[in-house]
Amino acid sequence: MRAFLSAACLSLLSTTAAIAQTTDPAAPRGRLSDAARPTAYRIDMTIDPARPRFSGHDEIDAVVKAPVRSLYLHGRDLKVTRAVAMVAGKPIRATWTQVDTTGVVRLDFASTVPAGAVTLAFDYSGAFGDSPSGLYRVKVGEDWYSWTQFESIDARAAFPSFDEPGFKTPFTISITTRPGLKTISNARETQVLKAGKMERHVFEATKPLPTYLVALVTGPFVHATTQVPPTPQRAAPLPLGAAATRGQADRIAYANQETPRIVSLLESYFGQGFPFPKLDQIASPVMPGAMENAGADIYADNILLLDGGATVARRQAFGMVVAHELSHQWFGDLVTPAWWDDLWLNESFANWMGFRIGNEWRPELNIGVGALTEGFEAMDVDSLEVGRAIHQPIATNGEIDGAFDGITYGKGGQVVAMIAAYLGDEKFRSGVRLHMQRHAYGNATSEQFFANLADGANDPRIVPAMKSFVDQQGVPLIDVARVGGKLRLTQSRYAFLGSKPRPERWTVPVCIGAVGAAGRTCTLLDQPIATVAAPGGGAIIPNVGGTGYYRFDLAPADWQSLIANGATLPAGEAVATIDSLWATFRAGRGQARWLVDAARSMADNPYPVAAIGNGERLAEMRTHGLIGDDALPAYRTLMAKIYVPRLARLGFDPAAGAHAGDVADRQALRQGLVGLVASEARDTAVRARLVAAGRAYLAGNPRALDQAYLGIALGLLVEEDGLPMARTLIDRAVTSQDSTFRSAALDAAAGSGRPEVARWLLDTKDARLRPTERVGTIVTMAETPGTADLAQDWVLADFDGLASGANGVFLSGRLPRIFAGQCDAARAQRIDRLLGGKLRAQNTAVLPFDRALEMIRHCGALKTARAAELGAAIEAG
Repeated sequence: MRAFLSAACLSLLSTTAAIAQTTDPAAPRGRLSDAARPTAYRIDMTIDPARPRFSGHDEIDAVVKAPVRSLYLHGRDLKVTRAVAMVAGKPIRATWTQVDTTGVVRLDFASTVPAGAVTLAFDYSGAFGDSPSGLYRVKVGEDWYSWTQFESIDARAAFPSFDEPGFKTPFTISITTRPGLKTISNARETQVLKAGKMERHVFEATKPLPTYLVALVTGPFVHATTQVPPTPQRAAPLPLGAAATRGQADRIAYANQETPRIVSLLESYFGQGFPFPKLDQIASPVMPGAMENAGADIYADNILLLDGGATVARRQAFGMVVAHELSHQWFGDLVTPAWWDDLWLNESFANWMGFRIGNEWRPELNIGVGALTEGFEAMDVDSLEVGRAIHQPIATNGEIDGAFDGITYGKGGQVVAMIAAYLGDEKFRSGVRLHMQRHAYGNATSEQFFANLADGANDPRIVPAMKSFVDQQGVPLIDVARVGGKLRLTQSRYAFLGSKPRPERWTVPVCIGAVGAAGRTCTLLDQPIATVAAPGGGAIIPNVGGTGYYRFDLAPADWQSLIANGATLPAGEAVATIDSLWATFRAGRGQARWLVDAARSMADNPYPVAAIGNGERLAEMRTHGLIGDDALPAYRTLMAKIYVPRLARLGFDPAAGAHAGDVADRQALRQGLVGLVASEARDTAVRARLVAAGRAYLAGNPRALDQAYLGIALGLLVEEDGLPMARTLIDRAVTSQDSTFRSAALDAAAGSGRPEVARWLLDTKDARLRPTERVGTIVTMAETPGTADLAQDWVLADFDGLASGANGVFLSGRLPRIFAGQCDAARAQRIDRLLGGKLRAQNTAVLPFDRALEMIRHCGALKTARAAELGAAIEAG
């Protein structure tokens, strides 16, 4: 899954009422026992999205290990009207009792259920959620639609189940609904039967699946079908469909046109055909990311649905996310983790594959560089004193969703990339294929993956290398120093200024090159210090390709030499250089003037992420107050000197399609430069063109403004016109079925930086705002200078109400983002005083909260120690 809100967050957003519970101290808080094991499900659901509740009949074939009078399984907030155990054709009545908030249920039988085969049967109903958790529904225009989001433990909110990844069985599903509605599930539909005034859609039995990969989709969807042609790995065509709400009908063709190539690339990599008999891809307007349901992936509208004016960033997101989710059809769906502590294996591998296959799909989009960006972003979290390893033991249900974070996706993906780059593609792929073959349609652990990788690569040394990154927290720092004609490599744990994390040691695959020289020197650094041959050529490149999950430091002369070559560095090396350069500054070592020098030298790099990366980091310093009011005029002037000429050389016209003929990198570079020039340099000419185009767009001329500049233009309009424009945008957004406009308009209003707009948004009760959108506006206001303190104080003042109501998302992984704009130890202390005790008492979101506090403290320490030096470097220009 690639979600921006965790499943726990989203379940807290739901407005459905909870079913009464009974406390049971003996109930399992995490994994169920082996007292019973399911072998098959037959689920007959009645789903009409226009009604507030759904109902179902659920039969679970199981094997009971020993005679029992009670069993634990799962069901959350379901009204169960009948529960029986069928043994040899005879019913044994059962009593259903939900015993905790996560959905653990105790079945108490009227008489002993003997060991052996049993069928558990349930009649039940439940309430739809209104956010992507469990079985949820959304009104789009005048129509109601429903989708499911079951990862991690939300299938239990839709039907009684053994809701764990280790239980894989076939599912035979039918959905009864109103005539004319489309239904989609994991398997192919076999027939549609009359059921009174309703229709019953019957699907063939699935391959063995865990509950979290089941999909149930119902509504008046537009559903376009095609086929993926046969490949060397698959003899028959693969049925392919794309589904969207009616208002998005003109945007579904792209998915059906482009997905076949992604499928064929994945089949070639895995060396076997698509593991399920059909594939549907379904768009949801409230999905925060995407979900890899077997044969029925669900995506956010703005990921799956693209038109001819889609930006480079959206095409990159389509390629990466579709490749990510479809790679899960093998790594996750075909072979599934035995328990959630091996979630990293699913997501880290799929993240790497998403970027890799996305890059092969459309090389001109340079999707692969995004993997490095995610990996280096994860290092900022991984460098904290509080944190977790990628491979995290999970003992309770409440801990599961904490594993869906940047450590799993960003760090895990980078570690996989590093190992693959060190081994070489062929050896790594051999290990992956072996893993698929040995565990097809079953479950596997991390240890089994390590063993299969070592066997396939015929290189047992790779196991300790992976374990050193997977089983411990932290980021290696490799200090590279010239000693005679060689290089001395010294490893330690990277730490922010004033931080003292626990020391660790890694087995680090290090690859070093030099500017202007071919080849590289690679070694497995498993000792504190090692010496390698110095590469010939110019400036040292300590992380060739940028794939290594480590930061590096250099002597001042070597830093200056590398920075001077910034315009010619390949994308991967440029991204790694930017990360390590800024990391040295934040650790209290690197000089502030090097940051300014790097912004200048890399502005001429042809890769967008390199050209604007330093400028974006300088903008973060301004946002966090490290560039004070005294230095602000010089900062604006510096940003104008660096980036306005670069934009002028590219040319800029905000009209739709004006630059459609440019290559993707040039389009993306222009978009990034426009953001820096308009927002940071505050160039009056560029701002005026965007404002004029925005007004024309809102007046009914969609060709006046390209999608690439929609968000920034609308944001400038709110900056200029204030609350009246914010009200206009919100009103137009909530009545629009255009997900691109709706998202841009809401972000523009929330990100205005104007207190009067923020106060109005915080107080508004507009029911047309979806719960996920409501949360998104609050987070955006909390991240934006000018409204950050106001929004955060609002959260702090009413946290109890938020936590118990529809915005309970604040209990989970969004906490770091809500307080990310703070940069003061005293502020951290106040936040901890108001919230810390409550969260720790509930044992909810403690890790993300502690991370947020540490980030605020580190920022404050950096501000105190180095803001004056940074200001002086900017003044010097």
